[in-house]
Amino acid sequence: MCVEGDGCELESCGKSDLVHTLSGTMSPGLKSNADLHPCKPGQKFRASLLRCRSPAAAAGILSFGNVLNYMDRYTVAGVLLDIQKHFTVTDSEAGLLQTVFICSFMVAAPIFGYLGDRFNRKVILSCGIFFWSAVTLSSSFITKEYYWLFVLSRGLVGIGESSYSSISPTIIGDLFTNNTRTMVLSIFYFAIPLGSGLGYILGSSAKHAAGDWHWALRVSPVLGMTAGTLILFCVPEPKRGSADQLGVQLKARTTWACDMKALAKNRSYVFSSLASAAVSFATGAFGMWIPQYLYRAQVVQKTVIPCTEEPCSIKDSLIFGAITCVTGFLGVLIGAASTRLCRQKTERADPLVCAVSMLGSAIFICFIFVAAKKSIVGAYICIFIGETLLFLNWAITADILMYVVIPTRRATAVALQSFTSHILGDAGSPYLIGLISDALQKSYAHSALWQFLSLGYALMLCPFVIILGGMFFLATALFFLDDRDAAEKQCPPPHTQAAASSVFSAAEAVCTEEGQGGRDLSLLIDSI
Repeated sequence: MCVEGDGCELESCGKSDLVHTLSGTMSPGLKSNADLHPCKPGQKFRASLLRCRSPAAAAGILSFGNVLNYMDRYTVAGVLLDIQKHFTVTDSEAGLLQTVFICSFMVAAPIFGYLGDRFNRKVILSCGIFFWSAVTLSSSFITKEYYWLFVLSRGLVGIGESSYSSISPTIIGDLFTNNTRTMVLSIFYFAIPLGSGLGYILGSSAKHAAGDWHWALRVSPVLGMTAGTLILFCVPEPKRGSADQLGVQLKARTTWACDMKALAKNRSYVFSSLASAAVSFATGAFGMWIPQYLYRAQVVQKTVIPCTEEPCSIKDSLIFGAITCVTGFLGVLIGAASTRLCRQKTERADPLVCAVSMLGSAIFICFIFVAAKKSIVGAYICIFIGETLLFLNWAITADILMYVVIPTRRATAVALQSFTSHILGDAGSPYLIGLISDALQKSYAHSALWQFLSLGYALMLCPFVIILGGMFFLATALFFLDDRDAAEKQCPPPHTQAAASSVFSAAEAVCTEEGQGGRDLSLLIDSI
């Protein structure tokens, strides 16, 4: 494998090797020897950089960025008790942090989806990461008199992170296909529970090491800047639909209104989006309140002393973070394996596996509230099983979208699905749970037992929402095959693909013989 070196002599290239350029591939034998010259140092660096832009490396970098996205999101949850003590806020006011974050996230998602279908995606990703990293770092210096400013900073972070979640899966969708895409998306979405768990661990550990919770917000921005730089220089910008061999046919752009109309008629997409909203509702509420709930359970059982001043105990955040990391790995792994196995039995395997996992998760989440009254260990076991089943469907849901939506509409589809799942899910669930908890404990505000029970009663809303999500996945299974076939009908038939490939190869040869290079080749293909 060789890489174009700006017209300089290619090292270790055979006649049969493919030269990877920014606009396509060609054989080095097609290049005129008279145009070759020894590589300059800068050209060698550029050639080496292009050589690093493999699909596997891109998937690894994008997954790393996704880990950081969710790690930053849940760092605040890892030190929530300290934030409440520092700013002197109630449960509902603390839940507002996540609600404002998600609201700004979901409002920005459709905008970035529109941009991602029309402009350079990796530049948008890098700018988004740089933005949220800078805001997160700045928020760590906000004083206790300005809680409203701290809440506002979380909203700005949500805008930056929205660009990443809306666009990055579409790059993976254009680099891989079929079972390989399922596997890579599984790795990418494993970053969600991994990043969430690491957020708890990072927040708690940084607070413990520095003796100040503000330092929890000063680690992820440094890693974010690193990820943004790697994406900018080491991730390729594949042509939309290239993995599905649609790059030539799908040049024409449809309007945003046309995209919205098509997605609204896609029943599999609509029902899977509603199911994703149910998952988001539960994960958003649990991510914010479960460590707090377990801490209150231990106060009632008199195994820990109530926290009256900072820093508070980090044990529950660390344990919950570790469980989230492990269950995320197991959930994504079991989900990918189960789907691949079930596809041999039925073509509706993807939504059916999601439905079964959701319904099973609801059962074990109900057991959490029973076990927590007597045994914290029993509660953790129920959390472990319930989260594993809940995390089973993340990558599968993304794969369902890739099957039923055409490539040039995927960024918009991902963004709209993100908007829907957040506005109906975790945009309101943390605040809603806090609000219900505050309302229930009004009469017994100073009772540790009632503080524990009221939060538990509020969290019991989650299993019922999860069951509703399972029903939506069953509805998705009814229409999945029809919608998948409808998307495939917009793909070119084999003879069309072959003709397009022949035109592309002929154009390459013509451009190479004239010494035009990769840029003229792209212009010629665009004109064809």
